[in-house]
Amino acid sequence: MGKKKETISLIDTFSEFNELKNIDKATLISVLEESFRNVISKTSGTDENYDIIINPDKGDLEIWRNRTIVEDDELEDPNLEITLSEALKIGPDFEVGEEVTDEVSLDHFGRRTILNLRQTLASKILELEKDNLYNKYKEKVGEIVSGEVYQVWKKELLLLDDEHNELILPKTEQIPSDFFRKGEHARAVVARVENKNNNPRIILSRTSSVFLERLFEQEIPEIADGLITIKGIARIPGERAKVSVEAYDDRIDPVGACVGMKGFRIHGIVRELRNENIDVINFTNNTNLYIQRALSPAKINSITVKEEEHRAEVFLNPEEVSLAIGKGGANIKLASMLTGYNIEVFRDIDEVDEEDIYLDEFRDEIDGWVIDQLKKIGCSTAKNVLATNRERLIREADLEESTVDEILAILRYEFEDEAAEEADAETDTLTDMDTDYTETAVDLEADMDADTDMDTDIDMDADAEIDPDTDVDADAEMNAETDVDAEDEEEVK
Repeated sequence: MGKKKETISLIDTFSEFNELKNIDKATLISVLEESFRNVISKTSGTDENYDIIINPDKGDLEIWRNRTIVEDDELEDPNLEITLSEALKIGPDFEVGEEVTDEVSLDHFGRRTILNLRQTLASKILELEKDNLYNKYKEKVGEIVSGEVYQVWKKELLLLDDEHNELILPKTEQIPSDFFRKGEHARAVVARVENKNNNPRIILSRTSSVFLERLFEQEIPEIADGLITIKGIARIPGERAKVSVEAYDDRIDPVGACVGMKGFRIHGIVRELRNENIDVINFTNNTNLYIQRALSPAKINSITVKEEEHRAEVFLNPEEVSLAIGKGGANIKLASMLTGYNIEVFRDIDEVDEEDIYLDEFRDEIDGWVIDQLKKIGCSTAKNVLATNRERLIREADLEESTVDEILAILRYEFEDEAAEEADAETDTLTDMDTDYTETAVDLEADMDADTDMDTDIDMDADAEIDPDTDVDADAEMNAETDVDAEDEEEVK
């Protein structure tokens, strides 16, 4: 009874390992047989004459020993030989020189040996399980796996897969806005598998570009079928990502297929990535066009590519600069990562409107997310917004009517204030001009009075010059008349 109970206890342990660790039957039988043979070799000196029969499904374990029959007085090795008298107890037909096979119970090895055997089996099966786990996930590197959050720590999460294997999701591999509670399910890609001291450590990642690529493959059948190929991915986890795609069939629109009707396909990916904005663009071998598409939604005037330096100079209107750079430089950084070129942005200063104001300067009055929505439709300055149709702002920027009306009122008021200041400045200018005109008029009158006085003096001087001549003539005439009268008187005498 004790033998059967001990055998059942030992086999139950094996079955438990088989169920929990998911070890295949052939491997389990091999490990068990090897373990028993080691025990037999230690106790009996050799295991060559032993047969071990194991049935993991039923929990059966049988050990059979083969010995040669010898005369009773010729027994030398009880492990390899058996006396004729002992053989006749097993069967009446045995003779000297024949082989006898008898079953050996576990009690034959002793309780201590059995306990050691169980510990040895446990350690060997555990090592085997670790090797299987390492090999299994080594083949899954780059694939998406799902697990239940079992423990939340400060620097990492512990997840359990369907087979209760431990998976690690470090904080550095999580999206900044990720927040998980115990019991929730999380999806991530297998980043790497480490094996230190025969302890496999499966590291997951949600920030890897491979994770985004695998999500596209799961959500978009054309990519999974190979009709559309992902040519490049650039990603700032939790903020923004750019994906370039190409279709080998001209009848397929790769961007439209990825986005889906009303963004239905890509919305699932965006939700999984915590509302990370994803730009999908068409791939092309034309470097200039590729860079232009990568910088969308900014509209570019011209591009100068320097292949030897792997650098590109982009020229665009001032109002497009903020779109090209993006919030915190995200757009231009992603474009550089996607294209592999160091992109530099320059303004076309010929078209600068000094009176225009960038929307970022209104963040104290307008919510940041509203400004970001306006930038997405190409409205980066106040005049861009005012020049855009109200219905278009509501429709394309996905804003409520009251919000759009409030924005327009704020921007109009800003320019009305500037207009009032300009009017005041013009009024001051006109006042200064009137004052200058009055002063000029006074100066002119003074000059005219001075000219009049000068003319009077000139006339007087002229009269003075004329009078002496007149006097001279009168004197001459008077003298002449006197002389004539004198001559007449002399003649009369």
